Amino acid sequence: MSLERPVRVRFAPSPTGPLHIGGVRTALYNYLLAKKHGGTMILRIEDTDQNRFVPGAEAYIRESLKWVGIEIDEGPEQGGPHAPYRQSERKPMYRQYAERLISEGLAYYAFDSEDDLEQMRKRLEASKMQPAYDSISRMSMKNSLTLSADEVKERLDRGDNYVIRIKLPRKEEVRFHDVIRGWVVVSTNTMDDKVLLKGDGMPTYHLANVVDDYLMGISHVIRGEEWLPSAPLHVMLYRFLGWEENMPEFAHLPLLLKPEGNGKLSKRDGDRLGFPVFPIDWTDPTTNEKSSGYREAGYYPEAVANMLALLGWHPSDNQELFSMDELIQAFSLDRVSKSGAKFDLNKAFWFNHQYMNKKSVSEIYDAIASIFEGKFGTIDRNYAETIIGLLREKVQFANEIPAAAAYFFVEPTKYDEDVVAKKWKPETNQLLLDLGVYFQKNAASNPAEYEQQFKNYCESKGIKTGEILQPLRVAVSGQPVGPPIFDMLALLTLPVVMNRLTNCTNTVKL
Repeated sequence: MSLERPVRVRFAPSPTGPLHIGGVRTALYNYLLAKKHGGTMILRIEDTDQNRFVPGAEAYIRESLKWVGIEIDEGPEQGGPHAPYRQSERKPMYRQYAERLISEGLAYYAFDSEDDLEQMRKRLEASKMQPAYDSISRMSMKNSLTLSADEVKERLDRGDNYVIRIKLPRKEEVRFHDVIRGWVVVSTNTMDDKVLLKGDGMPTYHLANVVDDYLMGISHVIRGEEWLPSAPLHVMLYRFLGWEENMPEFAHLPLLLKPEGNGKLSKRDGDRLGFPVFPIDWTDPTTNEKSSGYREAGYYPEAVANMLALLGWHPSDNQELFSMDELIQAFSLDRVSKSGAKFDLNKAFWFNHQYMNKKSVSEIYDAIASIFEGKFGTIDRNYAETIIGLLREKVQFANEIPAAAAYFFVEPTKYDEDVVAKKWKPETNQLLLDLGVYFQKNAASNPAEYEQQFKNYCESKGIKTGEILQPLRVAVSGQPVGPPIFDMLALLTLPVVMNRLTNCTNTVKL
């Protein structure tokens, strides 16, 4: 990968809906490369397709990037030397480049109606040919290559609808180097004369993309592999416009795949398997349909960034947990895979759990205090933080802790049926009651005392600790598993433990 000029990268989404998590990964890779080399990260909104514009989508994109930790240097909010950064606001500048190509014989006006185009497609299909507006079919269409100069002028003067198409040569090889995929070679015979400027004066993605990348000094175009088929056309535009020496390096990223690996990860997969495919919640302004996001599901932004970085990129060692600064230092495009990366939900859980464990109990409490209070009313902060310390290893998300902690606030009324069926014997209730009395006589108060007295009690009764350890947990919490049991008993305090042992033995009858 060449770094002979300043690194300037851009993330250029279209505001046509919520930002897919794969788009966030693309933005992240751009950001990591820029920051590693002291470069510039640009956000450019490619809103040339006004028919697909969705209100609120641009703000959603900006908020998503900000949440995951991607800092923008130049963009619609930040401004910059190449403003404006919305393509719709740059509309007047594109026409000159399209018309320049016409004047140099590298593009042409096309006046074909939708019916003309449909008839052309039918003719080609009937002849067993691929329907395309290309170097062969264009000569049978209504364009400035087939019409006289006078008729072209007459049509333009009276305001006939037209588009401007690129005029691709026949039988020419287009070669370019992709940082991830190596050399790519495509024949112009397999390409068609794409529209560069639409009838409403708006450029298509192809023209606007190349013009803006050139004018903004973009050094590296890092985007999804779905854009790989467009790259040869963009290379031709750089050549036709005389900008080939300033053409950016291309890197087309592998797809994010379904967990099963067969196809691109979609919202439908998320709905089917119960995980988000968008960074933050999104409500469609037209249908009011709601889509869940990682932020609202309880993921930490650092965990999402870390997870996404490793979906397609592999560090030189086996390190898995990276801060953003560490990712910046370690990242390189030559370690990005060509093959698609399967989304792994369990791995996403694992990353979030790791980052939760890096937080202090105080930080976790601050984030979920409102959930605690919503479930249990006013609570003692120290008590809640102690519970968080006990339960954090048992959950994947901090927002799961209040529900998991219910028995620390409310006495259970139901007891795990499987444990009762497997572990309860006729003598179990009496053993539990006697254990409670033993705790009282010896004034157990901290985890170590509870544990030692429990062992002493079992020895005095001639029983194995396993005979009543799980019944003791179920009697006190109602649950078959949980935090270290003697920590739990000490936190609940002896009077509460005694009361729960009594109530359980009165309820569970064999």
